[in-house]
Amino acid sequence: MIQTISKRVLQIIPMLFIISLVSFALVQLAPGDPISSFVTPNMNPDDVERIRQSLGLDQPIYVQYFKWLGNVLQGNFGYSLINNQPVLGQILDRLPATIGLMGTALFFTLLFSIPLGLIAAAYENTKLDRFLNAVSYVGISIPIFWFAMILIDVFSIQLHWLPSLGMRTIGVESFWDVAKHAILPVTALTFQGCASYYRYVRSNTINQLKEEYVLFGYAKGLSKSQIMRDHVLKNSLLPVITLLGMYLPQIITGAFITESVFSWPGMGSLGINAIFQLDYPMIMAITMFSALLLIIGNLLADIAYTIVDPRIREVS
Repeated sequence: MIQTISKRVLQIIPMLFIISLVSFALVQLAPGDPISSFVTPNMNPDDVERIRQSLGLDQPIYVQYFKWLGNVLQGNFGYSLINNQPVLGQILDRLPATIGLMGTALFFTLLFSIPLGLIAAAYENTKLDRFLNAVSYVGISIPIFWFAMILIDVFSIQLHWLPSLGMRTIGVESFWDVAKHAILPVTALTFQGCASYYRYVRSNTINQLKEEYVLFGYAKGLSKSQIMRDHVLKNSLLPVITLLGMYLPQIITGAFITESVFSWPGMGSLGINAIFQLDYPMIMAITMFSALLLIIGNLLADIAYTIVDPRIREVS
């Protein structure tokens, strides 16, 4: 087990190098010019060229890449092309807001989706199952920005119950104020997340209920609730482990669309602004954080698999 983990950790280095190389090339070859953010109508071509040279954008792409890579290896992700602030400092400033939002959404997603998936599978093809399926189809089908706009219209504009934008009210410093601002974005993220997780749990539970060990449990006189709790639940949650591994980068990098719609000051809004303004040091930093967390998430999912499922541990 330790040997397998060591090999996977060593594989992270070449994978991150390839990801950084491809990402840097794609960002540099994307249409648009980062200098356009600095250009004013009064500038002449010489002024524009001086700005380009000061940012190092006049050098060949491979020179820019290796300079960027050398700085990253020393823990320096460079400076934003837009506000000239350290990239790492801006990311660390935004992280608490994103972790709070995405972590809360993940908590409620698991809280609702797992029991609902188990209940729907236990009562397959009943009215309750069909109703939950219909709701999950709606959750998967509708775009999250559209659902977010509906929430804002109903609860902020029509009912005036909740704030629609931002993370705090100006001049107010309280946990309840932050919680009120988080209710709508968390609801949007939870609704969409529940729809996906619910379907995985339901589908896998239905398959587990057809296994021989379940029939053996019924033959021993166990009740349905005992079989679900003591035997089916653990096996049904195996796909959820994989989904959690895939979800880990989002806890750090945020939800770009949802944070933008609700003006949540997290990593998502930071990332989407960087993309629109071609702020490539910021884009590269967020990309590398996301790639690293995705790899670590998959590694943790594999480790969790071996812990939860003895069959995989024996094969390893």
